[in-house]
Amino acid sequence: MREHLRTPHHETEELPAELSELVEKIRLLPREHQELIAPALNRVVESTRRRRHILAMVQDALSQLRLDMKYLVFDLEATRRERDDYRRQLEQI
Repeated sequence: MREHLRTPHHETEELPAELSELVEKIRLLPREHQELIAPALNRVVESTRRRRHILAMVQDALSQLRLDMKYLVFDLEATRRERDDYRRQLEQI
């Protein structure tokens, strides 16, 4: 089974610089050495991509959570103001 490096040049741009450099250096090796290293390198590259994707999803979720918290705090403050207004109205009656 011959496995080649599955990392086209445009896809290495999304990888960390060190990993992209490693991919490029391995591409300069003779084909038989590349075939020995390719499976492990491809696993590392895919793992790195998955981690970056998961990190981006977590960051998006945190951003959404922060926004939701701001809305909740705003709603809570508005509800408290309304409650206080109703209490004052009841006291005046």
